[in-house]
Amino acid sequence: MRLLVPGRSGLPALADLDDAALFRAYACAEERWVRSNMVTSLDGGATGPDGRSGSINNDADHVVFEVLRALSHVVVVGAGTVRAEGYPPLSVDDSLVALRRAAGLPDVLPLVAVSNRGTVPPTLSGCRDGRALLATTASAPGLEPARDDLGAANVLVCGDDEVDLHVLLDALHARGLDHVLTEGGPGLLGSFLAAGAIDELCYTVVPRVVGAGPPRTVGADGTPADLDLELLVEQDGTLMGRWFVRR
Repeated sequence: MRLLVPGRSGLPALADLDDAALFRAYACAEERWVRSNMVTSLDGGATGPDGRSGSINNDADHVVFEVLRALSHVVVVGAGTVRAEGYPPLSVDDSLVALRRAAGLPDVLPLVAVSNRGTVPPTLSGCRDGRALLATTASAPGLEPARDDLGAANVLVCGDDEVDLHVLLDALHARGLDHVLTEGGPGLLGSFLAAGAIDELCYTVVPRVVGAGPPRTVGADGTPADLDLELLVEQDGTLMGRWFVRR
């Protein structure tokens, strides 16, 4: 993996990046930091024809995907994406555990599913050890069943009728979960942008065209935002970069 644009990483341009160098290159810019990670085809598709982002990512994307998780305190994903992609409770890739510990991050990586209806995705059902959280609303029809399923401490009420992302982030920060990564889907990323609640967009652009049908990576609620390129790496024609939201 080659470093094309080093930004403020302190690494030389065109350097070959191992896991330790990627940790340095993708380190969070501030103590409290919210970023997304999305993959897109060259023609802007957020998924392959099967409706899953997993069908367009590749080996290069997988490396950065795991590094970004390993650098995070918590991963936030829309409940629909959890269901579509089959997310289980998360763990850090074995090869990155030592780097994560050296960065002062805990071994546990909680997953937060965001659902206005309060429905627990089947792959997370029954997980009561704090690795699976649900963010929902006070009026959600599934609120009480979710509490019964995951445990009351693992269900975060973040608004009355729809999840308020600022309330959610405050609740996560109160738990010491300061480095927040969202992996979408497009609707949730659009909501983060509309709320002005995100600091950085990480994108993987795969050298593939998927044609009409798949959604774009930012949902309809997303508002225009200007961004600054911070980092760009490349492997086998796949581009992976960091863009900071301009304040």
